[in-house]
Amino acid sequence: MISVQYHYDKLLIQKPTMKKERYKFIGNKIKQAREESGMSQKDLAEIVGYGSPTAISLIESGEREVAADMLDKIAQALHHDVNFFLGKETPKPDLLFALRADKKISREDEKTILSFVEYVKSKRK
Repeated sequence: MISVQYHYDKLLIQKPTMKKERYKFIGNKIKQAREESGMSQKDLAEIVGYGSPTAISLIESGEREVAADMLDKIAQALHHDVNFFLGKETPKPDLLFALRADKKISREDEKTILSFVEYVKSKRK
């Protein structure tokens, strides 16, 4: 989008800045995630500590910049990785790696999960 402004009888044409486009992109991703979660702008505003849903509306439209710490709060509230809002792929962890990384899973739980994985694989055949 190109905005046109008049300034002292001169026509000024302003091209959108990369920064503005980036915030519009982030805002659209926030709106997408919020709508998918069934959350209202008011709900999200309350969760992340804004006093008004107008703040969320302005962020979603790209009219208001969102700080990194606030984007992190929004990401947590909408159950997404911050990279989702930045348009970056978040690699999904390998199941076996994830199981080994979680020290709270017992050997028996691990076997149950792996047998379920085998069951799911067998259903695809």
